[in-house]
Amino acid sequence: MTATPHASPIQVEWAGGSQFDAGRPDGPKVRIDADARSGPGPFDMLLAAIAACAATDVVEIMRKQRTPLDALKVRVEATRVGEIPRRLAAAVLHFTLQGAGITPEKAARAVELSVTKYCSVRSSLIADAPVTWTIEIV
Repeated sequence: MTATPHASPIQVEWAGGSQFDAGRPDGPKVRIDADARSGPGPFDMLLAAIAACAATDVVEIMRKQRTPLDALKVRVEATRVGEIPRRLAAAVLHFTLQGAGITPEKAARAVELSVTKYCSVRSSLIADAPVTWTIEIV
């Protein structure tokens, strides 16, 4: 495996209480709230990162298949281990795709490629936290 240049640094700055602002030093920020009151919690952000990474790939793959999407939603269901640290045990990504001409075969291929090959966030997770998926076409 060949290493690539470093990713852009991410900075997390305490905003008071259990709230933190995260993002690139000169870029937009997102509020993370450990209590999940004023923003998503850290674990929620992990799940959102998996879903957003996979969704980005699915949109691009569907475009390359000449089947652009009108809408895409990804709902994530996750389980965590019981003991501390309560890390991710498994996740299921539920994809809902909408658009003219979407076939089950094209959708399945796009999602499979995204989750198993292209999604760097999913690939960065430890091997014993499986990520699976379902697909719905509307």
